Amino acid sequence: MTTTRATAIDPKVEAWLDARADERLESYKAFLRIPSISALPEHAADCRRAAEWIADDLRRIGVDHVEVADTSGHPVVYGDWLRAADAPTALVYCHYDVQPVDPLDLWQSPPFEPAVVDGRMLARGASDDKGQIHMHLRAAEALLATRRALPINVKFVFEGDEESSAAPLERWLVANRDRLAADVGVISDTGFFEGNIPAITVGLRGLMYAQIDVVGSPVDLHSGGYGGVVQNPANALASIIAALHDGDGRVAIPGFYDDVDPLSDDDRRRFADLPFDEDAYLAELELPGLFGEPGYTTLERRGARPSLDVNGMWSGFQGEGAKTIIPAHAHAKVSARLVPSQDPDVIFDRLEAFVRRIAPPGVRTSVTKIGGGRPSVTPVDHPVTQAAARALEATFGRAPVYIREGGSIPVCASFEGTLGLPVVLLGFAPPNNHAHAPNEWMDLENHEMGIRTIVRLLDEIAALPSASA
Repeated sequence: MTTTRATAIDPKVEAWLDARADERLESYKAFLRIPSISALPEHAADCRRAAEWIADDLRRIGVDHVEVADTSGHPVVYGDWLRAADAPTALVYCHYDVQPVDPLDLWQSPPFEPAVVDGRMLARGASDDKGQIHMHLRAAEALLATRRALPINVKFVFEGDEESSAAPLERWLVANRDRLAADVGVISDTGFFEGNIPAITVGLRGLMYAQIDVVGSPVDLHSGGYGGVVQNPANALASIIAALHDGDGRVAIPGFYDDVDPLSDDDRRRFADLPFDEDAYLAELELPGLFGEPGYTTLERRGARPSLDVNGMWSGFQGEGAKTIIPAHAHAKVSARLVPSQDPDVIFDRLEAFVRRIAPPGVRTSVTKIGGGRPSVTPVDHPVTQAAARALEATFGRAPVYIREGGSIPVCASFEGTLGLPVVLLGFAPPNNHAHAPNEWMDLENHEMGIRTIVRLLDEIAALPSASA
């Protein structure tokens, strides 16, 4: 989608941004070159390097009290600008860590060598979520350079564990609750609707992540000598995985749906009113058909119904040629996406109990919880949500749609529960941006207009009645 600036922001800010487009692009690339993969221990130093890059940038543009704070995981970057007397305070969040890049051979260009192709920035983290951090940095820089002030008070929190664990940041938030006091949280880790239509996310599913391990003999066994004599862990795991769903795609774990709130008529109407082309969606996925829980539309299943998926499986011989063994062990990683009223700890307990009950004899089966996060729903009519809507419409030239997304952002529930903040989810990633997959990309027009939208949002929040934010 090619956009046109519908309503200019402050002309001085606009001119300043226009004059520095090339410099801004190079800064974006420099940030993307840091391979800050939080899930892989060998990249711990790179995660710290990314944190230091952000901290240096914050100091350079004039943000105060900048700190790279150690956590039980990767560092949190904090900084603030609190000189707007009697103005509200926004707590801005993004994450600098990125997903692993495998399979590497499917990338068009190396994932940490950013490339601009047809108006897109191609690199790991281009949209999820380094690109969105970069927008906030450049918006703050433009305001401080031209006005010598921000229109409201802003506290920045950028973390490095979002893609691997919610626990380090949650502990840091609890320990720093007083310092993080604010009127509203602004989270930029979401995107636009199908067709690259500006959107504000008002619902996110939660997450439960676990690993299933099936162990047989201490070592691989010769399938000729032991086939038909012992249980095969890979076969046993396959039977467990097959039992997690029924033939229609419903999760078969007892109690899985017990706490799911039914969709109201208004919920279903809002989903139906979204401009969604299912045929185009299917064609873009290059699949022969869609599949999921009966009785619900694609958007309802994606945004407001829970799901359970296998994220990875491994066992036995996987090289070329043949090796006739019964593998000693087999493993699977599984995740559940959860909707409001579902508790990730309860869902894990139900998964574990079910797996133990159906596990075949002759092997040892265990289920380990890896992580999780609670679902979140944001009021559409909150004044800051509406301020974000006005900012998007002013810059992108059309009113945004309100969407409920299938992904999970644990910090959203943490901001609401731990810090007591209302949250607006304002993200700019195109919907088909290949996040978590090879060839992740960001539309550079979205990136540029996102910077201007953030500038406009801060001005919109400053104009709200004092009790509204």
